[in-house]
Amino acid sequence: MKCEYFFIKILKFYPKRFGSLVVGWIVSFELPVFFRVYLLSKFVKAYKIDMTEAELPLEEYPSLQALFSRRLRIGVRTQSAAVPGVVNSPVDGSIIACGRITAGLAVQAKGLSYRIEELLKHDIYARRFEGGHYLTIYLSPKDYHHVHVPIFGNVKTVSKVDGELWPVNDVTTRRVFHLYERNRRVVWTADGSGFDEGLEVAIVLVGATHVGNITIDKRWLSGQQLPKDGIISSGGQRCQIGEELGAFQLGSTVILLIGGSRAAEWETNICDGTVSVGQKLGNFI
Repeated sequence: MKCEYFFIKILKFYPKRFGSLVVGWIVSFELPVFFRVYLLSKFVKAYKIDMTEAELPLEEYPSLQALFSRRLRIGVRTQSAAVPGVVNSPVDGSIIACGRITAGLAVQAKGLSYRIEELLKHDIYARRFEGGHYLTIYLSPKDYHHVHVPIFGNVKTVSKVDGELWPVNDVTTRRVFHLYERNRRVVWTADGSGFDEGLEVAIVLVGATHVGNITIDKRWLSGQQLPKDGIISSGGQRCQIGEELGAFQLGSTVILLIGGSRAAEWETNICDGTVSVGQKLGNFI
């Protein structure tokens, strides 16, 4: 416990933004060909990355960043069958929190909660998720770092909050108050249609120390520039379950919020453990 206390104290003084810029430059540096496979193989072994799923062989990744943000081979991830109220996992990772949104709050860790209105910040209708569900999924360095659309529907908005860059891990989720409210993040929202009529989702991509760069697929921006700290409308573009939504550099956390007029009829079928892109998280009961 004392180690955790001192870890948090040190982090308060660590230059998180500058450190993230430096690490971002280092991992993006193109490695010499003669040294590339040796170094990358060390990272693959250290983080237990499954390269049999990767789109390219190891030697074709020019940098550590390229390796961490790798795509998967076609067919490696499939979407669960469409059923009424289907919501599939947008990422590979581990579910670290799950529950109902009550009094505008979701749980960060035991004894710590955060405000949905502040999490979504630029969304003036954030209260519509009251009584809905939240699932928090942590992406480790070994995980696939692309984020995918979890429902059938129409995209509403994309926003960005230019916050801090605290690490997101077991220690900080237990010790840092309002961690997700404080960190830099991007929020993507959509209304459900077809199988998902009556649902609404928000995908919150939370940045962290050394994971400051979060990208959103340009199609969801409708030709606009995502502001440094603000919100844009996506004009109701159609989205299909499984389409690419965005990506992280290195790894971090995704918070999935599920609301809408039929949120009370929706139920999770998995609330902890590891999940994969396309795995069904829940449906109407």
